[in-house]
Amino acid sequence: MSKDWVPSLWQENFEEMLDDDQELDYGDLWKLSFNYSQTEEVTKEERKRGWRVYSHCAYGKFRCDTCTKTWSSARVVLLFRYRLRSDRGTVIMRPFGQACRRCKDDVFYLPGFSQEVVEQALLKLFAKIRKNCYGEEEDDEDDDASSSCSDKVRTKPHEKSLCEACIQGICCQE
Repeated sequence: MSKDWVPSLWQENFEEMLDDDQELDYGDLWKLSFNYSQTEEVTKEERKRGWRVYSHCAYGKFRCDTCTKTWSSARVVLLFRYRLRSDRGTVIMRPFGQACRRCKDDVFYLPGFSQEVVEQALLKLFAKIRKNCYGEEEDDEDDDASSSCSDKVRTKPHEKSLCEACIQGICCQE
């Protein structure tokens, strides 16, 4: 598992799952991009234009650029904003970072993920898209909220003061 944020890992898996696995097999063209400042708020105007938001909680690893300390977290928030217009689908993703406990420098480092975690997050996203853009029923009955947490992996207690998502009020902390 990488400790570095690798957007291409997400892009390649997104495209592969659409092309090879046909996760959204409706003939529409879907694209994934990144926006590192988006929030979970969707205005009335944005809703009218079809935007939806899905928040996912995943297991990731971090590395401080200053002191090279590494740590893992089972509470990494991924925010996906998506919509389908005409025959074009857009997904905008934002990973939330965490600050280093040792340096306390208020710098949020972006997480690295394993291939498996990326695939799990994208499968959940595709299920949301199928439900909200194509009217399919969701397979996952225990996922009534807009947030989802990956299989429970225990790490040290979550430190809200070091979590960018907690500070913005959208963390998946229970």
